[in-house]
Amino acid sequence: MVEDMLAGMSLRDKIGQMLICGFYGTSMDGDLRRLIADYKIGGVIYFARNVESPAQIARLTEELQDAAAKSGTPSLWISIDQEGGMVARITEGVALMPGGMAIAAAGSEEDAYLAAYASGQELAAMGINLNYAPVLDVNNNPGNPVIGVRSFGESPEKVARFGEQTLRGFQDAGVAATAKHFPGHGDTDVDSHLDLPTVPHDRKRMEAVELKPFREAVQAGVDAIMSAHIYFPALESGKLPVTLSRAALTGLLREELGFEGIITTDCMEMNAIAEHFGTVEASVMAVEAGADLVLVSHRLDRQLGAIGAIELAVNEGRLSAERIDESVRRLLAMKLRRGVLGVGKPPEGLLGGLAPQDGPDSSVALPPVKNETGAVLPGMVGSAADNAAKGVPDAPDLSLLGNAEHREIARRISEASVTLVRNGIPMLPLGRERTLVVTVAPAVATLADESMAAGPGLGSALKRHGLDCREIVVPPAEIAGRLDSLVREAVSGGYGHLVVGTYNAQFDAAQISLVKSLLALGKPLAVAALRNPYDLLAFPEVQVYAAAYESRPLALDSMAKALLGLIPFRGRLPVSLGELHPAGWGLGL
Repeated sequence: MVEDMLAGMSLRDKIGQMLICGFYGTSMDGDLRRLIADYKIGGVIYFARNVESPAQIARLTEELQDAAAKSGTPSLWISIDQEGGMVARITEGVALMPGGMAIAAAGSEEDAYLAAYASGQELAAMGINLNYAPVLDVNNNPGNPVIGVRSFGESPEKVARFGEQTLRGFQDAGVAATAKHFPGHGDTDVDSHLDLPTVPHDRKRMEAVELKPFREAVQAGVDAIMSAHIYFPALESGKLPVTLSRAALTGLLREELGFEGIITTDCMEMNAIAEHFGTVEASVMAVEAGADLVLVSHRLDRQLGAIGAIELAVNEGRLSAERIDESVRRLLAMKLRRGVLGVGKPPEGLLGGLAPQDGPDSSVALPPVKNETGAVLPGMVGSAADNAAKGVPDAPDLSLLGNAEHREIARRISEASVTLVRNGIPMLPLGRERTLVVTVAPAVATLADESMAAGPGLGSALKRHGLDCREIVVPPAEIAGRLDSLVREAVSGGYGHLVVGTYNAQFDAAQISLVKSLLALGKPLAVAALRNPYDLLAFPEVQVYAAAYESRPLALDSMAKALLGLIPFRGRLPVSLGELHPAGWGLGL
């Protein structure tokens, strides 16, 4: 079937299959319809800007696939960054799972699988068939501004284990998983959305750390791997980022690691590419290097430019027609495998060493999911194989979204993740004193976040669970201007205890000043890190410190319960916070 499809395509049609395009708005406009009908693009990517609700996404997906069918375009990849935690495009109306570092802090590889399987079921119900997750970057650099809590931690072995269970969960649910950002974005202090980072490690170090999770993901049969816009001198002599490096994508990933799945680029409009090479020219270079899918997330002119430039490169002999066929054959085969083309499994041998995965890994038993009272919830147990074998459903079944079983998985992981790092004064559990709670509101820390909605903070969760407290939620940009008034309130408001919920304070001098100013008052103070656990390194004199790894409502609720003694602190640090608090550290009350 794949060969028949390939034979019926023009060069322009084939190149279109190699593009994933972003768009603006929550419905299909004329430009997007043109990309699908006239340029035969391979798929689209959803961002938060495209989302109103799960029902709207399901309708939009149906509309896009209908447009493809009517124009003779192969069914589309409908892709998304739904990592969980702080990087997720659909946050309402679904069971939003904790992110990688929270899952690792909770400690259960089984739960990593269940979280991805449940999330994958919900994505598939909305017609989303390609997820840019899991993150397999080993976050061993406290100054990393872009990966952080998206990673499973600093241990290559732990990242590999949790990453494998996550990719299996998504794929068993019928959604293609993408391991990213090859060969590792964890040890950088530059955000590749903004500039071109360099990782100077030699191959021996890379084999031991950065490459280990990706090697194991390849062996586990991951569907896709996303390249990093990072320069690794150990891999490439010409100061090219991995996305544009034939030595990295073809030499290392294809030939040495034996990967036979889809190689996709990260967005080609990120500054690491756009500012140094140009999105259009770099799209050709990425295909030369070995990429199958080119991701252009924002501008129509660049999307059309990339298609035209790749076509010109073939016509002028810079790229061969065989090189294009190689990628398109692989892409169509993967669409067939994942049910995107709607005709079941591919013919024998079509995917080389990648065996079809039509249902859950038989080596992973799905345990009963229980609620807080211990009652077994119906749903996944007993029906997992049936559900997964169906792949992407023919018609949206939105009853899966945010169901009790999925919410219970998220709650259990979240509560198990909360980590007590330091408990040096008799302050916990809270409840004996009226408390001022200052919560730093979440803000976009990197373009990977895209958007952050403001809402109630940690104090609201504490109050809901019975604490006598006043909450003040302050955006990071307003802290410096409100510092004096916050300190005055702490002094004159009759509070016995102070709690500060920080958000990436390590990178924010105003938050550091806030914590140190409140600490100087001499009142018992606890800091709850609501994203980056490394915040403690900015104010090591704080005596009570806990980490939640994210500031989603569920994480705030879990942190509140732990601070009040309603649940135990059970999390363990996936990363080291200095010599005193190594990875694996965690206290109880």
